[in-house]
Amino acid sequence: MLGNVAGARARGARIATGGTAADSERGYFVHPTIITDVAPDDPIVQDEIFGPVLVVLGHEGEQDAVRLANDTPYGLSAEVWSGEPARAAWLARQVRAGQVRVNGVRTPTLPISPFGGYKASGLGRELGVFGLEEYLEVKAVLGDPEL
Repeated sequence: MLGNVAGARARGARIATGGTAADSERGYFVHPTIITDVAPDDPIVQDEIFGPVLVVLGHEGEQDAVRLANDTPYGLSAEVWSGEPARAAWLARQVRAGQVRVNGVRTPTLPISPFGGYKASGLGRELGVFGLEEYLEVKAVLGDPEL
């Protein structure tokens, strides 16, 4: 995680907060980090970074925001925020991610919604009905129905 942050800094990104190791006796942790002033094609934007790192990119309207969100080889999870439900629903449908959370909604305690990514974030789904269907085999029988 620290290497990702240091790489972004070396390429000209600004670390607005965090980006350092947290002192802990229980393991290796990084302070929550916010990164700004970074190019959309920078690895810190393009890679899946599984840590407390938030990259803030500017955009020139909804279409550009959707383009930026989809311009990555990954698509595991995304967030859409809007005060207008119809706008949030439209944006959520445009983003190519396996799960899109609207206005901070979290995964229910009872995991009923499917989880899994698009593109290089993986194939298949976990949880819910779609997760169970991953264990089924589908067969097509073609030919004369009288056979």
